[in-house]
Amino acid sequence: QVQLVESGGALVQPGDSLRLSCTASGRTFDIMGWFRQAPGKEREFVAALRRRNSYYANSVKGRFTVSKDNAKNMMYLEMSSLKPEDTAVYYCAADSRNLILSSLWTPNYEYWGQGTQVTVSS
Repeated sequence: QVQLVESGGALVQPGDSLRLSCTASGRTFDIMGWFRQAPGKEREFVAALRRRNSYYANSVKGRFTVSKDNAKNMMYLEMSSLKPEDTAVYYCAADSRNLILSSLWTPNYEYWGQGTQVTVSS
């Protein structure tokens, strides 16, 4: 049984840094990603890993870094220079299929976590 569990969400101030973690169990994945959803908005792509390559939304490029620890079966999202517009529920996602590149940034992954809240406010 596959399970993804996010952790690390918090209330932080603008400019702060935060690290989210995603613990996977049940199997390992070559494709994992982070999405976020703000109130009243659609779920949007944040970052993804496909094998050794990483991909980012333009809105977070240069501020966020996605990484993976295969030994622990965990994925991380290091977020810096946080802005109020980064406020959202952040979701970890994973897929066992051989997704084409353009599929990485659509919220159609096979497996999802329950989400963790990140609030950026002064």
